[in-house]
Amino acid sequence: MSQTKVEAPFVEGGGGTNFKNLIINGNFEIAQRSTSAVAAGNGTFTTVDRWKTFTGNLGGAYTTQQKTNSLADQATTGQENYLEIKCTTTDSSVHAQAYSMIRQQVEASSYLQSKLRYGTSDAQKLTLSFWFKSNLTGTHSMSWYYNGSTDGNTTYYYPFNFTVSSADTWEKKVITIPAPPTSYGSINAGNATGGILNINLQIGADYQDPAGSWTANVAYASEDVPNFFTSTDNNILITGIQIEVGDDASDFEHLPNDVQLRRCQRYFTKFGGDDAYSPFGSGMWRTGTVASLILTFPTKMNHEPTMTIANATASHLRKEGTVPNTSAIALDVSSTLACMYNGTVSSGGSAGQGTVHFGDSTTNCTFSFDSEL
Repeated sequence: MSQTKVEAPFVEGGGGTNFKNLIINGNFEIAQRSTSAVAAGNGTFTTVDRWKTFTGNLGGAYTTQQKTNSLADQATTGQENYLEIKCTTTDSSVHAQAYSMIRQQVEASSYLQSKLRYGTSDAQKLTLSFWFKSNLTGTHSMSWYYNGSTDGNTTYYYPFNFTVSSADTWEKKVITIPAPPTSYGSINAGNATGGILNINLQIGADYQDPAGSWTANVAYASEDVPNFFTSTDNNILITGIQIEVGDDASDFEHLPNDVQLRRCQRYFTKFGGDDAYSPFGSGMWRTGTVASLILTFPTKMNHEPTMTIANATASHLRKEGTVPNTSAIALDVSSTLACMYNGTVSSGGSAGQGTVHFGDSTTNCTFSFDSEL
């Protein structure tokens, strides 16, 4: 009888194996926070997972939104979803210290340094590939940078440009990012930020340096960066973002949705909002009005998360045949794996009895746990 060897489907590493992409959610399929257009802020995660809006000294405004490609565009890009960036308020006068970008911060960890080997004679090149569509033709700007270990964690920047040839047309871009000078040092291990990819919208003169060169200056972009905020008609669509080790761009690494979701949940996870009677924690009544409840996260988070509750009163705590409404929720203790919180009702509990916490026939009550970089 012949036998067939079956390889494990998900193995970290490059060169065609799974998890070769340093970017998480580069196809924008996971959007736990919102799938609608949301105004961008400074250092906020508002729509698609792992992608942060970063803005300062900006007179304009913009939104980001997860959107779905047409079947024809799916055939072109190989991607179902994309991120839409839309200018909603113009800003024709660019402040010298303005910055506005969409970014992903890549966790340092020993995994990132082992792949890139920065600070050694064997430091690796990176290849960035993505699909881009905009009404703005001509030069656009992005950057990659990391925190070096040699001289007190100086940040080193590599700004680069690419060109949009045809308006409102999906175009694939491939950029090679050379290894930094050895003297810049390695990427520190750990669960902090190791590298950052920026998609630039507006960058002031104080944060510009020539494209295609590593620098210790704060250089988010080159001097060729356009101003995205010249018109409310301006938009950028992007998808299929992949950064991999080596000189060549391979096909985009598609992961099963559950795998991609779990990778995102290391940094943010949300309970509720999906069902009228969403279950939350379970536990025991401490008194007739307060219950202690345990909520377990779907995966180990990057660090102890912060908890945000929306509409705490739109939920119930069960007591035998009754379901008193929750009047307040407060975090008690937390770790990277689970938390214990206290739910309060006006009356109706029974000390020592078990209880469960769940939505009150609406999707209004939600628990969010943030462990972003």
